[in-house]
Amino acid sequence: MTYCVGIKLNAGLVFLSDSRTNAGLDNISTFRKMIVYEKPGDRFMVLLSAGNLGISQSVREILQVEQLAENEHDAPITIWNAKSMFDAARVLGSAVRHVYDRDAAALKHAGVEFNVSLIFGGQIRGEGMRLFQVYSAGNFIEATPETPYFQVGESKYGKPVLDRVITPDTPLDEAAKCALVSMDSTMKSNLSVGLPLDLVVYEANRFESDKVICIDSENPYYRMLHNSWGQKLREVFDSLDDPVWDDAHTDTPLKQDGGRHKALKKISRPEEKLI
Repeated sequence: MTYCVGIKLNAGLVFLSDSRTNAGLDNISTFRKMIVYEKPGDRFMVLLSAGNLGISQSVREILQVEQLAENEHDAPITIWNAKSMFDAARVLGSAVRHVYDRDAAALKHAGVEFNVSLIFGGQIRGEGMRLFQVYSAGNFIEATPETPYFQVGESKYGKPVLDRVITPDTPLDEAAKCALVSMDSTMKSNLSVGLPLDLVVYEANRFESDKVICIDSENPYYRMLHNSWGQKLREVFDSLDDPVWDDAHTDTPLKQDGGRHKALKKISRPEEKLI
């Protein structure tokens, strides 16, 4: 399993992926789930992958040579000459279908599901940044201001902090911190997600990035974040009042309106009849 997250902000894009792949408790390996496609001054794109490793690696290789044409008279479209991120995403979808047509029947015969999930985002000169989630069928959806991030893989543990923090106006560094907290929460709850991590932070309209880093267990910032997040969560938890199990009010005032916290009210239920 794996966990990847891509975030689209007004200020730029943030991509984060783990690198753990396992086929059982005693068969754990490390493979990068992120690849960067960059032509400085013209385009900057990042692909994150989750699902069957053989499928995702095939898609990544084919994507670099895949061509898409509306008809025989049109010049082929590739990720390197696409005029928009939408067209580049269409090329990616075509690469997914290419692998499906080639391998799906053999995988099904072997009892293996055709399973791949991708996050693809970036910017091509002439348009704004865009972020897509691509499915196993090669179709895709695009991030919106209401849903400015995508997750693939083991997503449920890291979702709450993203929902509480991320908006289109979130600064890039804050979003990168939030993504790392999301990843740390996932690794805490699921052993199939693990270090090292790959992180890319892209500033809008630069068409290149110097913030492409690999984070391992010795990274001082990640070690600080890992230790501090757990400690701060515990401190906030301890600061909350325990529940009161009667109808009396507590003595703790509410800051908003000066009232009192109400107790958890017991609900009486009719006794069950024995038959």
